[in-house]
Amino acid sequence: MKKPLLEVRDLSIRFGGLVAVAEVDLELNASEIVCMIGPNGAGKSTLLNLISGIYTPSRGSVTLEGQDITGWPAHRIAAAGIARTFQSSRLFNDLTLLDNVLIGMHTRTSTGVLQALLRPAKARAELESAAEQASALIRSVSPHLYPRRHTLAGALPQADRRRLEIARALASEPKVVMLDEPSSGMDDRDTDALIADVRRLMAERPGLSFLIIEHDMRLVATLPDRVAVIDYGRKIADGDFSQVRLLPRVQEAYLGQKAANHA
Repeated sequence: MKKPLLEVRDLSIRFGGLVAVAEVDLELNASEIVCMIGPNGAGKSTLLNLISGIYTPSRGSVTLEGQDITGWPAHRIAAAGIARTFQSSRLFNDLTLLDNVLIGMHTRTSTGVLQALLRPAKARAELESAAEQASALIRSVSPHLYPRRHTLAGALPQADRRRLEIARALASEPKVVMLDEPSSGMDDRDTDALIADVRRLMAERPGLSFLIIEHDMRLVATLPDRVAVIDYGRKIADGDFSQVRLLPRVQEAYLGQKAANHA
């Protein structure tokens, strides 16, 4: 039986006396989309922080392609193949769209300050190649952003900022992309476009997987292969949304009867 691409086992963390994430098991297969839902403060973003190396778990393990990456620093986990976006924007507003994506490529480039000083021609060639790749990536994620690649990121509306963040995450050539509320601030039309963008990116990149925190039930009902529900730091359900939404504990914890019936 083929092993999951990403495997989380018994993952837990305490902040003082507060248990923020407790004994969570989660699997993500290659070419799969999993959405995590749950109330505000349920521990979803904390779980992403544990997987991505921002926090070190109190116990449990995180495995990527069979390799234990538990406790690795964030930059090493990024280089291993896990990229993420955040609930609040982390773009460099005073840099261009192209420069923001180039920054995301740092784990895949080799030129440092010393090399740039000693071998400027090689450094220039690598930068030019990286700029071409970054431009192609922006076009792939969002063709209408491509003509604006030399404008400042701070001028973008919310939906385009989210698209640029996804492009920057993909710049590191990850195996897993974790998105924290990517549809936040989007209207229905933008959310539909986001769904189409993710599906297209999956089709263009065989093996790429997404782990997505989301509150928009239209997206949750439409996009993922599976849905995991987190409540009070624990996973209380995992499966197809059409079945998960009907579980009384899920309705009580998050959806509510009215929201479940509407979705």
